[in-house]
Amino acid sequence: MELMEGDVVDKLEDMSSVYDFDPITGNIPATKVEITVSCRNLLDKDTFSKSDPLCVLYTQGVETKQWREFGRTEVIDNTLNPDFVRKYILDYFFEEKQSLRFDLYDVDSKSPDLSKHDFLGQTFCTLGEIVGSPASRLEKSLGGIPGKKCGNIILSAEELSNCRDSATMQFCANKLDKKDFFGKSDPFMVFYRSNEDGTFTICHKTEVVKNTLNPVWQPFTIPVRALCNGDYDRTIKVEVYDWDRDGSHDFIGDFTTSYRELARGQSQFNVYEVINTKKKMKKKKYVNSGTVTLLSFSVESEFTFLDYIKGGTQINFTVAIDFTASNGNPSQSTSLHYMNPYQLNAYAMALKAVGEIIQDYDSDKMFPALGFGAKLPPDGHVSHEFPLNGNMENPYCNGIEGILEAYHQSLKTVQLYGPTNFAPVVNHVARYAAAVQDGSQYFVLLIITDGVISDMAQTKEAIVNGAKLPMSIIIVGVGQAEFDAMVELDGDDIRISSRGKLAERDIVQFVPFRDYMDRTGNHVLSMARLAKDVLAEIPDQFISYMKSRGIKPNPAPPPYTPPGHTHHHTQI
Repeated sequence: MELMEGDVVDKLEDMSSVYDFDPITGNIPATKVEITVSCRNLLDKDTFSKSDPLCVLYTQGVETKQWREFGRTEVIDNTLNPDFVRKYILDYFFEEKQSLRFDLYDVDSKSPDLSKHDFLGQTFCTLGEIVGSPASRLEKSLGGIPGKKCGNIILSAEELSNCRDSATMQFCANKLDKKDFFGKSDPFMVFYRSNEDGTFTICHKTEVVKNTLNPVWQPFTIPVRALCNGDYDRTIKVEVYDWDRDGSHDFIGDFTTSYRELARGQSQFNVYEVINTKKKMKKKKYVNSGTVTLLSFSVESEFTFLDYIKGGTQINFTVAIDFTASNGNPSQSTSLHYMNPYQLNAYAMALKAVGEIIQDYDSDKMFPALGFGAKLPPDGHVSHEFPLNGNMENPYCNGIEGILEAYHQSLKTVQLYGPTNFAPVVNHVARYAAAVQDGSQYFVLLIITDGVISDMAQTKEAIVNGAKLPMSIIIVGVGQAEFDAMVELDGDDIRISSRGKLAERDIVQFVPFRDYMDRTGNHVLSMARLAKDVLAEIPDQFISYMKSRGIKPNPAPPPYTPPGHTHHHTQI
């Protein structure tokens, strides 16, 4: 077989994208949520008729905290109880605090300038609060006009339906170009979805089939969102490569298709010519570099994280704080537990960043808070699971502020000691999780620690057992220690095992706090990133538990339908 002189150059250009892709973290477009707005008992600003309300939504930038107008509903004439038809479609991220502001106006003219209209009130909430409310329906009072009752706003969230489908498909190829001197090619395929701006994002890579020009690849399943972001006519590009051991895979050719075409299933339409454009330009007689055929295609609806949340599954948040002596004496400014009157320490910051997001999914906002590694009054015995509020019977604190308060109080009463044992707090949460395995509750344990762990074997055993239960563990490492043991517990690279038993799912996520401190000491920006990084895996861990146990979400209670109104609509 001859090697074309241009092939080596082509090879280098073609490879850049195939190298870097990790199919597990391949970014899937966000879940989209539709927000419906209704109001009741709005202020009446018009003398001779009722108000003509309009609702304006603002979203907040994560870094800047600037409010930006996101969109407006239509105007509904002459009502104090509008049910707006135009909906807002937002990208939903469990791991972010997505702040929203809804402003209501009584529209008096055709002007798009809001200052020309009467302000009727406003409310603030997060997207998490809406989806985390019963049946994903949140009712709040409107405020913003001193001394006036401004009525209520009702916000409902519905996940867009095309987000939940997964497609399973299988391909084979025929007569692919031979690229190896010895033997035949070792082909694999790479799939890309096209973006709005005409660029391509890698979304799937098949396995390599060795030594054949007529490979049959295994069937694979992929979320439809990942393949086309919900747009069935968007181009999907597929590249075919010959695998090489040294990573310099040879480009065989490519073809394009779309979700709509693939969905026709096995047919003459789903046989594709693999074309190598550079070869085509050089060779007069070039026909193609082989063909790829779709053998089968099916699609099914997957249950999503939001289906379970809407069906009433609660997320229980527990925090465990490291009170070992290696943290340093809390009365000294070098201590990780130092109580600076002007700013939160690393423990408090990490707790607040993660807690503020998770609390939206817990209806009673009562959180157990534990400490480990301290000597307790009155007799100085060492405990590895003591309640921060000092109440053995009831370790629950009211809200994130309640946990911070109990944390500050306990620093004044206990003596930092050791060793650093994680297993007791992991087993503590596991006991609760073991008691409710019907899918109605899921448990998230946040451990904040300065690092060096003393009971590694027991902790691994506890995590392997916890992997069978509805729970996830987040570990935030504070201070400057080496966190090698934590990275091992995280299990992203090597699944954790104990006494020869592998954990059945990955339930631990670890991050070092120092990675989120920026040079200037402005912590706030990086706390949003810390929360994002530790919480991003939770929805998938949650779904993997529900799926492994065959638990389906409860049907949501029927959507609230307010008493009928007839509306006359105008646009502004």
